[in-house]
Amino acid sequence: MATKPILITRPLPAGMADRETRPVLSPYVALSDYWALTKPEVNFLIAFATFAGFYLALPAQVSRFPWTLLIHTLLGTLLVASGTGTLNQYIERRFDAQMCRTSRRPLAAGRLDPSRVLWFGVAVSAVGSIYLAIAVNLLASGLSIVTLLTYLFLYTPLKRKTPLCTMVGAVPGAVPPLIGWAGASGTIGSEAWVLSAVVFLWQFPHFMAIAWKYREDYRRAGYCVLPEGEAMHLVASLQTILPQLALFPAALLPAWGQASILYDLGASLLNLAFFYYGARFVDHRSSTAARRLLTASIIYLPSILALMSLRSVSSGHSG
Repeated sequence: MATKPILITRPLPAGMADRETRPVLSPYVALSDYWALTKPEVNFLIAFATFAGFYLALPAQVSRFPWTLLIHTLLGTLLVASGTGTLNQYIERRFDAQMCRTSRRPLAAGRLDPSRVLWFGVAVSAVGSIYLAIAVNLLASGLSIVTLLTYLFLYTPLKRKTPLCTMVGAVPGAVPPLIGWAGASGTIGSEAWVLSAVVFLWQFPHFMAIAWKYREDYRRAGYCVLPEGEAMHLVASLQTILPQLALFPAALLPAWGQASILYDLGASLLNLAFFYYGARFVDHRSSTAARRLLTASIIYLPSILALMSLRSVSSGHSG
């Protein structure tokens, strides 16, 4: 009879995954594990938000699209994001081991040497920030460094102290559009802040879906992403519905003062669909509703950013 996997319910001792007990990995498995450390699924959304900021910052009439500068901006941003994701897993490795959704991560499972992962994360982050400073500009590099520092040294520790961590974590999460805008123009225009606001607000229902779906996991590992008791229902509901309501005017701000009926219609439909799944989650507060809200959030963000970019083409937007 097959045995069930053992779930660790306390922090791992520092020497549990030492060199003697750690399995010897093939080069392919090791490479796959280091790739997983960078959180590629998160980097996809970061790349999309950075591209949207870059694209919308360009003047309407540009003789030749700056592909090289775009590649430099995306590459540098993704390097810093990858390093941040790696360092986050290094910091939280013992707590990740206590959660079903993260226990198979390379560090949590003890497949990689923590010291090597630490240096890998530091090196990738440093290379990314220096690359942005040299190949793009200092503003883009500075923004990436601020993102890394606030994520690792504010948001990460606050996850174990207060549900307000979501609001703090949404700040570095909303910076990629600013990096893209800075990469294209060397400044931060007013529309860049609108993009950043959309990403900022989007993160609340997105993370509430995750927090609710894995609330027992988070509680077991000692995370305070949701309060205890009845307050949990209130906080999850408010942090889902209120930001979604605010997304309606925020998503329409780029079209204010311009005739853009198609954009208004498309943005309104996207927000209505997203709001529908948020309302269903608040009404049912089930894992199924949370999963559907999470899926809707992953579809919503690239869709609204793509719509903004298409609107800029048809309206002759100038950054």
